[in-house]
Amino acid sequence: MTNWQEWIVSDPAVMQGKPVIAGTRITVELILDKLAAGEAVEDILNAHPRLTPEAIQAALAFASDALRSDVIYLTKMAA
Repeated sequence: MTNWQEWIVSDPAVMQGKPVIAGTRITVELILDKLAAGEAVEDILNAHPRLTPEAIQAALAFASDALRSDVIYLTKMAA
């Protein structure tokens, strides 16, 4: 698994502190949104030449770790 700590940074002066790929203004959120919308990794890489496959893997690893935290997420209950 990719060590996301080497790839993801957060700086209040960059993109309002959202986690971004180091050295870019490309947010983890943007990458996840594109993947969730069904965009292929190759298409994301072509649209954002500063990204690498490892950066995309780091974004996924970051999201996975974030969901492992002690935060409780409220979801809609099935009827």
